[in-house]
Amino acid sequence: MLTKRVTVTVHASDPLSRAGLISHLRHQPTVDVVPDQDDGSRDGPAVAVMLAERIDEPTTAELRRLLRGRDQRVVLVARELREPDLLAVVEYGVRAIIWRHQATEQRLLSAVHSAARGEGELPPDLVSRLLNQVGRLQRATTAGAATGGTAPLFGMAPREVDVLRLLAEGLDTRQISEKLAYSERTVKNILHALMTRLQLTNRAHAVAYALREGYI
Repeated sequence: MLTKRVTVTVHASDPLSRAGLISHLRHQPTVDVVPDQDDGSRDGPAVAVMLAERIDEPTTAELRRLLRGRDQRVVLVARELREPDLLAVVEYGVRAIIWRHQATEQRLLSAVHSAARGEGELPPDLVSRLLNQVGRLQRATTAGAATGGTAPLFGMAPREVDVLRLLAEGLDTRQISEKLAYSERTVKNILHALMTRLQLTNRAHAVAYALREGYI
């Protein structure tokens, strides 16, 4: 049970869509809709409601901005989510997801309250998809452990970072194996398990991901 009004910021690239979200929330007695601020000075639960057509690079950058260094919860109102996108937004720390076509005033308010309490809220079809995706990742993690180390479900293990750092320096599989005293097969297995787990399409994508997320 919330004892304070929830402070909410609203984020959307389209001004009309942002105005629509604000109109759903601004007259709710348990919500204070305020302009976006970066000073972290808000009192009480803080929730950011973000509208996204799809999960692309600008959207993920905005999610990282909203969540970086703040005690803030995010409610995502999405038009579409692929399975890799779903896993990514959960990893970023999104607390609740609503389909845009189902974003009624009451459902939006419920998601805001759930996020403010630190709880999660997903549409039933997304729960099933998330469980399927996590199951596949757990199997990939188990396969990765067969290379001689335990890989995390999300993010990167130290040995994966070591391989990608050398890959970013331009070394090939043989040179990486010599540097790290691994067999070439082990290097290939590490990269394969990493790319499968994080849904990365190739080695260049893996290096780009590691650079973007600050691993290397």
